[in-house]
Amino acid sequence: MQKVASVLVLAGLLAWGAWLQAQGGGNTLVFALACGLVLGVALQRSRFCFYCHARDWFEDRDPRGLLAIILAMAIGLVGYTVVLGGWIAVPAPGRLPPDMHIGPVSWALVLAGVAFGLGMVISGSCISAHWYRLSEGSAASPFALLGTALGFILGFKSWNGLYSLTIADAPVVWLPAHLGYGGALLLQLAVLAALAAWLWRGFGSAAYLAKQGGNQGAGQAGVGASGDVAGAGVPSLGQVWQRLWQGRWSYWTGGLIVGLVGAFAIVRMRPLGVTATLGSAARQWADAQGWIPATMHGLDGFAGCATTPQSTFLTPNAVLLSGIVGGAFFAAFMSRQFVLRLPGWRDVLRGLSGGVLLGWGAMVGLGCTVGTLLSGSQAGALSGWVFGAAMFLAIWGGLRIKRLVLRPAA
Repeated sequence: MQKVASVLVLAGLLAWGAWLQAQGGGNTLVFALACGLVLGVALQRSRFCFYCHARDWFEDRDPRGLLAIILAMAIGLVGYTVVLGGWIAVPAPGRLPPDMHIGPVSWALVLAGVAFGLGMVISGSCISAHWYRLSEGSAASPFALLGTALGFILGFKSWNGLYSLTIADAPVVWLPAHLGYGGALLLQLAVLAALAAWLWRGFGSAAYLAKQGGNQGAGQAGVGASGDVAGAGVPSLGQVWQRLWQGRWSYWTGGLIVGLVGAFAIVRMRPLGVTATLGSAARQWADAQGWIPATMHGLDGFAGCATTPQSTFLTPNAVLLSGIVGGAFFAAFMSRQFVLRLPGWRDVLRGLSGGVLLGWGAMVGLGCTVGTLLSGSQAGALSGWVFGAAMFLAIWGGLRIKRLVLRPAA
């Protein structure tokens, strides 16, 4: 039955693409759909999730997920440098590349990263993962996304105050403008390499080895999976196709695809982001209800996951998001991983409460793990690094608090 559903989803996506091609700006819209489709499949099959990867390190000293994130950042960083070098030959202070996610650096950004990190701990995922987990029948993700919309509204309500307090005068730092393309690239790659070397120690930790021992015989298969899954001889194309939908793709496969798509995307559209459409819809609805200020000081002048109200939702970002969700459903059905789960009150509570923090953090931080951390750092924005550092610190602290709260009484 799920195989039939996957065929129907794919047919729907192809029909959606054909219709988009006939619209104004059809080439860009179809490109956005294709990027989203590839991302959706890769995210679902490799379980690429910023929170889950961080949790694996903090709790089990398993570095593979964080190394995949570093791989995605490094690939995108090189790709962005090549593309932006063609747009602005000589970077200089005060001159920013158009549409890149380069935001102001202030204590409000740090607070946004902390809120976002805690929201991930409570809800169980980042926003991009909640989108693809809809395809798996997640009980909490629909409520987390609803909570995210509510968090955006709270962010809009607090924006003007934060803007006057700190954001208006905060520096917008684009590293190539101060170090040149070569200097910025070398510095950021050196930081990523140092982080990777530090994380690599986790492969020898007792917690990681114990986890791997428990996974022996689990039969992880699929693209780039560990172990000799091919067996003797060269597999047929049919066997290769089957293995695409068995087990889980390796961590590095997910990181590689995310990094490549992020680098290619800016050739035809804005940088990757998964919150602009949801934030824009929340802003339009809240504005119609009179819940938020009519004027958001300085907000629409910043690059990032823009929440400017749109006259149509037929935008590249909205189409990208439809491709991510559609691709994830296709992958989940093909791998028979869709299991509808009825939510309990805990799912509703953690989804809504965590989602509110996710939404507030994404609104004030001008994006999430994809828009601010990934796309921002790849563009050479200091704001991406600051947001990411605050977010991972909050995940570490949130997991420790969660462990203390849930620790059984002696």
